[in-house]
Amino acid sequence: MDKINIFVRMSVAPNTNNKKKLINDPVYGFITIPDEFIFDLIEHPYVQRLRRISQLGLTHLVYPGALHTRFHHVLGAMHLMLQAVATIRRKGHEITAEEERAVLCAILLHDIGHGPFSHALEYDLAHKISHEDISAFFMEKLSKEFDGKLDLALLIFKNKYKKPFLHQLVSSQIDMDRMDYLNRDSFFTGVAEGQIGSDRIIEMLNVVNGNLVVEEKAIYSVEKFLVARRFMYWQVYLHKTVVAAEFMLIHILRRAKYLMQNGTELFASPALSYFLKRNIEWEEFKSNPEVLENFSRLDDFDITGAIKVWQDADDRALSMLSRKLINRELFKVEVSSTRFADERVLVEKELISKKLGLTQEEMEYFVFSERLTNNAYNQHLQNINLLLKNGEIMDVSKASDNLNISALAKPVEKFFLCYPVL
Repeated sequence: MDKINIFVRMSVAPNTNNKKKLINDPVYGFITIPDEFIFDLIEHPYVQRLRRISQLGLTHLVYPGALHTRFHHVLGAMHLMLQAVATIRRKGHEITAEEERAVLCAILLHDIGHGPFSHALEYDLAHKISHEDISAFFMEKLSKEFDGKLDLALLIFKNKYKKPFLHQLVSSQIDMDRMDYLNRDSFFTGVAEGQIGSDRIIEMLNVVNGNLVVEEKAIYSVEKFLVARRFMYWQVYLHKTVVAAEFMLIHILRRAKYLMQNGTELFASPALSYFLKRNIEWEEFKSNPEVLENFSRLDDFDITGAIKVWQDADDRALSMLSRKLINRELFKVEVSSTRFADERVLVEKELISKKLGLTQEEMEYFVFSERLTNNAYNQHLQNINLLLKNGEIMDVSKASDNLNISALAKPVEKFFLCYPVL
């Protein structure tokens, strides 16, 4: 009898129609997928690809826990968006069910255009095309595939909808994107200074004249948010060792691209080979479906797999760079508040050239100086507006009694010189 019961239980097919799932997130706890269409969108290969795109590029070479992905991030941002919509509705502002779904889709897909290792290779696999542009191309294609269900999400994403605050929730100086990545990146790196009071900020969101504002009571939470962002940039995103590793990765791909476009055959997946053999421009990305389809097949594994093989490439520069990155023999970085003199860079090039036996052309991949910029709050791009108790709207940098906020509105520039350790 027991055997018969077991057989019957095993023979019953599981309920495959339940699309209102809960996801256990390490940062927020349970995240709800609120809509069956959003479930279908998450299941799409374009979104599932984000599981194979690291959120912080090569930052794990400095902070070993930083192995979370863009997939984690977009789900977290969608969770915060649900909270923001609920708050704004509760304060008497209309957000229809259609608009709610659209803004959730917009935040879910806002990073779908990221290439391998996120920002590290953003302008190298394709020429002068931002991940935001590629995200829009993906959304357009998905909207056709889903019979126009993403058309409103696209309008919100491109800031062409009649309610600008919906776009500002997706992309602004205090959007759900930034709130999640600060929470998430600080959690996975273990850098506690990056933690922010996102719950309080979201609770204090409001809308005035169609634009997003933060109520005055949250001013200190906003200040902490901006200070945390500045700190995370210097301590994590622009950490000098992370910068060294990511520029090594950039130079490996540039060298491989140069070699393949000049007749050298290199190991690469079909998708990676497609981009290494071509210089893809914005117009071709938009008009040629083949480009987007190949991009959708690219992820971190294509790059890592190729670099592992390139350690044994015949080209000395490519093999040396690849071997050093795989074995974490990272370049030394010197940081300065002023630009490095050409003479100093030349001295390093001559020294490295003699030690490693590299040509002048090869040296460009091994010794280089670049600029780093950190702007925690760009009030010229878009303001964070506070709603004061008297109904007045004021920029946070003017309303704050914290002198740090005014300082955060000024971009900080640093320069670095990078070269191999001998």
